[in-house]
Amino acid sequence: MTDMAKGGNLPVPAAVLQVAVTWQQGPGVPDVDVSALLLDATGRVRSDADLVFYNQREHPSGTVRHLGKGQGGDGATADWIWLDLAAVEPAVDRVVVAASADAGTFGQIPKLDVRVGLPEGSPVASFAIADASTETAFVFGEFYRRNGGWKFRAVGQGYDSGLAGLATDFGISVEDDETTVQDAPSPPSPPARGILDGLAFAFPPFVQQGSGKQRVTCPHSLPPGGRVVVEIECRDSISVSVYSCDEYGRTDMSLLDSYQDEVHGRTVASVPENRPLSLSVEADTPWTLRVLPLGQARRLDHSLHGQGPDLLVYDGPAGVLSFTHQGESNFTVWHHVESANPDWPGDDEDLLVNEVGRLDVLAPVRGPGLLRIGADGPWRIAVGG
Repeated sequence: MTDMAKGGNLPVPAAVLQVAVTWQQGPGVPDVDVSALLLDATGRVRSDADLVFYNQREHPSGTVRHLGKGQGGDGATADWIWLDLAAVEPAVDRVVVAASADAGTFGQIPKLDVRVGLPEGSPVASFAIADASTETAFVFGEFYRRNGGWKFRAVGQGYDSGLAGLATDFGISVEDDETTVQDAPSPPSPPARGILDGLAFAFPPFVQQGSGKQRVTCPHSLPPGGRVVVEIECRDSISVSVYSCDEYGRTDMSLLDSYQDEVHGRTVASVPENRPLSLSVEADTPWTLRVLPLGQARRLDHSLHGQGPDLLVYDGPAGVLSFTHQGESNFTVWHHVESANPDWPGDDEDLLVNEVGRLDVLAPVRGPGLLRIGADGPWRIAVGG
């Protein structure tokens, strides 16, 4: 890892990266809210959608996401940004990492720094902020295009005018009620939505590589009793399966099965209340397993396309969804909601679709929940008939 000085820059891989702004919490220490701004060649956003923060967690392109707060290293608190530099739109020239201090200044925040790393935990760069004083907003660093690749620059520029002043400099309309960029405490938690409450819980993604059949024990940083995204990548295997395991290490529930030549699938797993989540992967070739915060699942607002197994968040009302599948094998869609039975540890699951081959059907959905998709080919899901 490279420890950077203010104004320094270095090349970074055009790949998926995680950025953590970390600090030491304590009495009288302000909270920190991290944001990312996607800028064009003029140094300004194209629209308010180019600001990603706690009230607008994912860019429409899906290439930049705000993961939320969790634990950093050495007991520090971290606020996480996820970005896929290889997939960032060509019109985006820079991605700026900034933050605001809630009810205080950055000079009151100890051990403040920004860290860039790969999803599996390998560090790329770090930049410690040592000269903060009266600033209420801060630009920590920026990713920018250079000679066909990407570089990261340690900026360290503060604003006494807060996030609103910083955003205005980059072309954000602070009067927009939908974006609501202002120096105010983070909004209160929304009313309970059952299974979707876990969207706000962030933790460093866990990555494990292996081959063949292997049991994987996840770290304690996962939310006890919550749900997480389980992602598997594998090529040229006859089949790929992922199971949850019981407290004795025995396979318990089937989470994902795929028979495609190239698998990049997602599903959901429930984290036990009193022990780490244990998973079993079965494949014939090398694989990569990732356990991600639930907030990294894609949201079904209007329509989404996909290929193979996937997990979606539906946060809409009761209604009708339409499903199209172009594969030749089984296509299933399960709707997961919080169980109404306190004695049942799992979710209530509605089987919305269970068909073979190509199809174009409608199915009712009873409200917010998770959509777990099993498929062997391209599919499309849309809200409405």
